[in-house]
Amino acid sequence: MRKHALILLFSFAFGFSSVLQAAPAVVKNLRLWRAPDHTRVVFDVSKKVEHRVIILGNPDRLVVDLSNAKAVGALATKNYEGPFLKGIRIGTPKPNILRIVLDLKKKVNPRSFVLRPNEIYGHRLVFDLYDKKQEVKKPVTVTSPAQTKKPYAIIAIDAGHGGEDPGAVGRRGTREKEVTFKVAKELKKLVDKDPLLRSSMVRRGDYYISLRNRTAIARRDQADLFVSIHADAYPKSKSVSGSSVYALSQRGASSEAARWLADKENAADLIGGVSLRDKDDLLAKVLWDLSMTKTTSESLGLGRFVLDELGRVGRLHRKHVEQAGFAVLKSPDMPSILVETAFLSNPSEEKLLRNRNHQRKIATAIYKGIKRYLKQNPMQLTPSGPIVHVVRSGDSLSEIAVRYRVSMGSIKRANNMKTDTVRIGQKLKIPTS
Repeated sequence: MRKHALILLFSFAFGFSSVLQAAPAVVKNLRLWRAPDHTRVVFDVSKKVEHRVIILGNPDRLVVDLSNAKAVGALATKNYEGPFLKGIRIGTPKPNILRIVLDLKKKVNPRSFVLRPNEIYGHRLVFDLYDKKQEVKKPVTVTSPAQTKKPYAIIAIDAGHGGEDPGAVGRRGTREKEVTFKVAKELKKLVDKDPLLRSSMVRRGDYYISLRNRTAIARRDQADLFVSIHADAYPKSKSVSGSSVYALSQRGASSEAARWLADKENAADLIGGVSLRDKDDLLAKVLWDLSMTKTTSESLGLGRFVLDELGRVGRLHRKHVEQAGFAVLKSPDMPSILVETAFLSNPSEEKLLRNRNHQRKIATAIYKGIKRYLKQNPMQLTPSGPIVHVVRSGDSLSEIAVRYRVSMGSIKRANNMKTDTVRIGQKLKIPTS
């Protein structure tokens, strides 16, 4: 009898465990993020899910089957602005299979993956939708900023985090990605008012950009300086405060050299206009090290001026420029700094970072630091000559005209254009007079 009871108990326990393991994943929310070159679709799920993706045509649609999953509530949204997504439908074609259909406006090149939980979101199933035409990309040769003479210096302004990556979160719910973007926009206004400067906004909205792509965007725009804006956090103590400025450490520079030299095709025209493609590894490393040492020194100089100006606005966390291996600072031919504006984990500083007037003060301090650096390290600018702009996703003729402070008509005349339409990859001559 006792043996029989034990068998029953074991069977019950095993069955209960199986039921727990077989509990379906719950899909409970949907978010859309639109970036210039793709649309991100994010589903919040209760746990990791297995999924299969099928691409269908006539009409174009993306079919996603989730094993052992169910949906809770309405996941549809009316916000389908953008070039890719027309609508979303949900169904259950088979038992224990949840089917999500993404109705498309055109053919796409999808990429799907799962994100682990962070401070705000739990498990997420993510789909990035790219234009099918962008599936095969030609290698891009980027002209070294130091070798490009322009009538002004271009400042790459990088607002940290974005989209699914909120960054640090303050006690009042202030998100780093929102603060950094607001400060970046204030800095852009100051830069664009200066006749000797132009801005390159790395992130133009609330979407995610990888760290490598941030520097790639800056180099594509032929930026001369790179400024990444962040807001720090130290959850263990709310008393930690102050601004910091970082440049790349030599250890980080060494690791980056190894990455570049591992694929010298990517290092074409990288170092001061000198191609590494046809150099042996030893010579290429020497050239890279020389350039990186010079750039790091210039970054430290830029950082010191910015840090000094930030000290006039508020407290400094460190009174010297610190160095670390931040991936976003690893451009070998462009002085780059990362500015930690303040600590969101500090209630007083979080309150200040939410204030628009204080955001302007921070932006003004960064701008003044940049101007002091450029005064001491003047760049070779030429007062005339054509500038070439390569049209990218999201560009319009009117936006390009505003960016370069010229009229749409002058751009059209310089390029013999009959209409206002531009296409991705088109090279436009920008008149500088």
